[in-house]
Amino acid sequence: MTGCCSFCPCFGISGDDDDLGRSNLDPVLLISGIGGSILHSKNKRRGFQTRVWIRILLADLEFKKKLWSLYNPKTGYTETLDDDSEILVPDDDHGLYAIDILDPSVMTKCLHLKEVYYFHDIINMLLQCGFKKGTTLFGYGYDFRQSNRIDKAMEGLRIKLQTAYKASGGRKVNIISHSMGGLLVSCFMALHNDVFTTYVNKWICIACPFQGAPGCINGSLLTGLQFVDGLGSFFFVLRWTMHQLLVESPSIYEMMANPEFEWKQQPEIQVWRRQFKDKKTSLVVLETYGPTESISLFEEALRDNEVNYDGRKIAVPFNFSILQWATGTRQILNNALLPTGVSFYNIYGTSFDTPFDVCYGSETSPINDLSDLCHTIPEYSYVDGDETVPAESAKADGFAAKARVGVGARHRDLLRDKKVLRLIQKWLGVSPKHSKTSRVTNISAAD
Repeated sequence: MTGCCSFCPCFGISGDDDDLGRSNLDPVLLISGIGGSILHSKNKRRGFQTRVWIRILLADLEFKKKLWSLYNPKTGYTETLDDDSEILVPDDDHGLYAIDILDPSVMTKCLHLKEVYYFHDIINMLLQCGFKKGTTLFGYGYDFRQSNRIDKAMEGLRIKLQTAYKASGGRKVNIISHSMGGLLVSCFMALHNDVFTTYVNKWICIACPFQGAPGCINGSLLTGLQFVDGLGSFFFVLRWTMHQLLVESPSIYEMMANPEFEWKQQPEIQVWRRQFKDKKTSLVVLETYGPTESISLFEEALRDNEVNYDGRKIAVPFNFSILQWATGTRQILNNALLPTGVSFYNIYGTSFDTPFDVCYGSETSPINDLSDLCHTIPEYSYVDGDETVPAESAKADGFAAKARVGVGARHRDLLRDKKVLRLIQKWLGVSPKHSKTSRVTNISAAD
């Protein structure tokens, strides 16, 4: 069936032909960032799988039903509220399916909705340069709700590195990571330095929040995150729905601003707040919270936060167990060292207003109670970056980089930017040889 689709321009052309593999190419492993992996919900009894991230049709409903989760401090994992299902990342197409087009439905591909095209352009470019899926080209998607150092993610990356190494005939692997994927790689490098040294040759890191993404993460913890704005938001996961998941996701806490980093200016949360002297007299003051002080703000703002799931009211306050775990992750990241012999390259986004300080309320419309923050859209002050990660954070990797290059593009647009594609080719020492492109396989049971 898939062979018939190879002639349709909606799907592109497969890169699985035997003549695409070249023995002189070092294998490449693509590693996604937060929200950059397809997630399936698998029914434990029947085994049936449904795609729950990303999907356009019934997105908000399926997200609430299958992805809302609670953190289990005994296991360290965020566990779905649906006891009858488990969350999986599909490993089809050697891991590339999950990180290529994040909603691979027929409609999405034919309309070419760029919001869900993720590693697609880089995959196509590498196929044109002669890489072959399963021999010299692999992908690694993971459950991005979880910690960047959780055992399952670390073991999955180890297996993927070994697989790429063996499939290519014992050639060391070149990693290309995007966004939070860089933190996952850093954790692996710190915790499994010997394995990293054995299997990795080069690491090209794109748009990684090495020191955190203060504006986006502070806003996400208090009011959620809207992946798609405008009319499209009605067909996607709503801000409040996303908010409830993020409060229980260790990965989000691990991208809070690094309090030990010497920022040019400390990121802040600002709150215009009404304070009452007595029952009749009040004044409006501007309160400011730095990276450390903001913890008390999160606690107070989220004290009454709850969701209604299957007729049950479930409390979702700021999670101090996750914070404790994330603090440990930050220490691991701060102490990560690049092994001798591994070449590191850093691409970071510039030229776009990127949230930094977050402000709630105003002098004329102040916040009466901190719990109101969760229902208030914030205003931001901005710094240079890619609209998500400040350039100051993304280029502060702390490693002996072969090169650091700023590229004027948005966070996800970096993955399709022509300059970025040229840099990847240069650093890998390859050039386009073929015109073939990636075809994303349909898995109808998951749609």
